[in-house]
Amino acid sequence: MKKLTTRLLFATAALVVVTGAASAQTMTAAIPFEFHAGNRVMAPGTYRVGSSQVSGTRIFRLLNVSSGGSAILLGQFPVDPQKAWTASGEGRLEFACTSGTCALAEIYAGSGSYAYKVARPNLGKDETAVLREIPMQPGSGE
Repeated sequence: MKKLTTRLLFATAALVVVTGAASAQTMTAAIPFEFHAGNRVMAPGTYRVGSSQVSGTRIFRLLNVSSGGSAILLGQFPVDPQKAWTASGEGRLEFACTSGTCALAEIYAGSGSYAYKVARPNLGKDETAVLREIPMQPGSGE
């Protein structure tokens, strides 16, 4: 199953590049800690977060402005965003952090009606996660 998911992720990413799908909106976020995005470890820094939709699937791209490192994530399933998020009008990144490790768990672009869960490492049997939110601001295009 994991192999199939990885193949689908790369196929979807290639489709986005080939079709030239433009981001509906690009947001910027300053993330002050190292984190996992899918199976990648991302450095602290300023990130551009873009999204597009291909064949009904929401795709997110995170790009580190300084290093150029990037990750492409599939929105696993839409969820209702927290009421505070919709009230603020700001986009949000939510991270699940355990002892020394954070992983991107949810993305809300600040517009539209849904937030999206993204794949992240499973917690250990006795681990609990603390959720950290990072606001996003409208940013320049890529």
